[in-house]
Amino acid sequence: MDFSTLFSLLEERRSCRSFQPEPLPREDEIVMIIRAGQQAPNPLNLQPWSFVVITDAEIKKELRQAGEEAKQQVLDQGGPGWVGGFSIDFMEEAPLVIAVVVDPAKGGLGDYFNQQTGSIQAGSACIQNMMLAASVLGYGSLWFTFFDPARVKPILEIPENLELAGLVYIGRPAGKIPASRRRAAVIYDGRFGKGKEYKPAD
Repeated sequence: MDFSTLFSLLEERRSCRSFQPEPLPREDEIVMIIRAGQQAPNPLNLQPWSFVVITDAEIKKELRQAGEEAKQQVLDQGGPGWVGGFSIDFMEEAPLVIAVVVDPAKGGLGDYFNQQTGSIQAGSACIQNMMLAASVLGYGSLWFTFFDPARVKPILEIPENLELAGLVYIGRPAGKIPASRRRAAVIYDGRFGKGKEYKPAD
């Protein structure tokens, strides 16, 4: 794969918040998406992730309720007003949800030097791979973390000692996903706040 092909894929992958009421992706496609996630880098190859595949309408409804409660929690604490109008209909629209669960005990050697996020970092890389794979298969996806984990974990019967890296919503996009603008990268040379400006090649 050349760089232009890779970069096109990265640009095409955008967060999808509106899904067509189409059937679930095929089981082999779900496995392909998860296998892509498993290729992500992770501390000491401990592979701290496990996956919950969610297709049941009642479970999705419960997750939606947790999302609505999270919105209200933000508003009750003086958060931004736009949250009240933020639609989370997609939480029931998407035919497929994959919860990415990670084990903090499999975060590598970070405990020895006050870096205890290894498993979440691995789970994040895993989710990125899954979303890219979904894009290649023609699906839209959304990495969703707008919920209280303490509220969502019991819904999915996730043990207390494990953490949620996120919920990945997957389905056919309903319409074109608008491109989101990316700000210019802030790049320093050698030390933070120092150095030259990097420019792309012609």
